[in-house]
Amino acid sequence: MTSLAITRPDDWHLHLRDGDLMAAVLPDTVRRFARAIVMPNLAPPVTTAKAAASYRNRVLALLPAESDFQPLMTLYLTDDTGPRDITEAVDSGLVFAVKLYPAGATTHSDAGVTDLSRCHDALAVMAEAGLPLLVHGEVTDPEVDIFDREKQFIERILAPLVDTLPSLKIVFEHVTTADAVDFVTSSRAGVAATITPQHILLNRNDLFEGGLRPHRFCLPVLKAERHRQAVLEAAVSGDPRFFLGTDSAPHPKSRKESDCGCAGIYSAHAGIELYAEAFADAGRLDRLEAFASHHGADFYDLPRNRGRVTLIEDPWRVPDRIEVPGGESIVPFRAGRTIRWRLDRS
Repeated sequence: MTSLAITRPDDWHLHLRDGDLMAAVLPDTVRRFARAIVMPNLAPPVTTAKAAASYRNRVLALLPAESDFQPLMTLYLTDDTGPRDITEAVDSGLVFAVKLYPAGATTHSDAGVTDLSRCHDALAVMAEAGLPLLVHGEVTDPEVDIFDREKQFIERILAPLVDTLPSLKIVFEHVTTADAVDFVTSSRAGVAATITPQHILLNRNDLFEGGLRPHRFCLPVLKAERHRQAVLEAAVSGDPRFFLGTDSAPHPKSRKESDCGCAGIYSAHAGIELYAEAFADAGRLDRLEAFASHHGADFYDLPRNRGRVTLIEDPWRVPDRIEVPGGESIVPFRAGRTIRWRLDRS
């Protein structure tokens, strides 16, 4: 069997939710990753350093005693976020970034930003402190086609922001288009991007394979094949501005399979294996370690991990569902199908 040993990776974009749902999904991440940037879009959202510390404590309480996994907390940017909120977050030592959700863009984004100019003072303090802004890059204008919302976000919001605050570190989260890839590669220093497994393995046709597939619905939505190819090429390029961020987003099966299904794909159960498959298919398995284990740590000015994990080319069947305490369940990415790489647990 083919095997690959790499530095233990990190997940730079992760949804853990809370309560029973978090208890069900956290072990999948902990088995694979040393650290993860934990998204703040709970209900209510994590908008202060105090709330971030409380959320972090709930994560730590669910970890096995021997675990060294580190949750890296984030704040949820709102129209009312001020410089003092940012200063307190930096001083806490627990907050590693601030997340921008345009209001209404995705799950639990109703409290998001309606006008970025209202956040200028907070963003200026972030730039001075070196605290990154993580961007969900879609406009929410209902007149813009859903497949064009990322491109329009670049033109209307992101490009002006990059120019207005030239020292602000920015991560363009879960990029999905050739336009986003081109923007990052041509941008100034301090602009980077995360890439998900679904956006390098699936295109928008996969949403309708034999019928509507709600467990492949995410935001930003899957794009055309030419965009998938562009994002894949960015991931495997070796360019340090691109790094791993699963955007693993668990939802109960009942909320995905409804007349208004939630956006989000649960991938933490194979959070490194899916990337290995994509990199191997592209003939670039030798570049997986840098993408998964080096680029993100370097961008966040954190030390690279010392531990190692081993991946083996040995197909395994993904379970149909993951049970959640209380009677709910989650349908994982590629449920009932095969993934060709697995994590060696020997």
